[in-house]
Amino acid sequence: MKALIQRVKRASVSINDELYSSIGTGILVFLGVENSDEKENAAKLAQKISGLRIFEDGNEKMNLSVKDIQGEVLVVSQFTLCGDCKKGTRPSFDKAAPPEKAVKLYEYFVKCINDLNIPVKTGKFRAMMHVELVNDGPVTFMLEK
Repeated sequence: MKALIQRVKRASVSINDELYSSIGTGILVFLGVENSDEKENAAKLAQKISGLRIFEDGNEKMNLSVKDIQGEVLVVSQFTLCGDCKKGTRPSFDKAAPPEKAVKLYEYFVKCINDLNIPVKTGKFRAMMHVELVNDGPVTFMLEK
């Protein structure tokens, strides 16, 4: 399971030019689910993201988590994170989980974030989405579980 996370001032998802969901200060998570992933991967990744100290404290040090600042999380499915670009010029998606497996783990990941008492919003699985964000920093990390 791969997550590209960005610390944001705000972020939103639109589908067919209509606002689908949005958050204020928090974390935008682009989530890619691989064939080998299980529920344990989703739970560990949710725990890691919820506690990751990437927000500044009063001394301008990254010392606070999204939970500490009472921020929000927006989770957007993105199978292209599982793409392999090592050979040739066309990415291979052999490692990406099939949609029926990926959607279950995506929804479980969202549930895990919610169970940690962090407000969470989502994109729509398998939809063509327009994602807008104001990256804070910029601060961006790639996580794998």
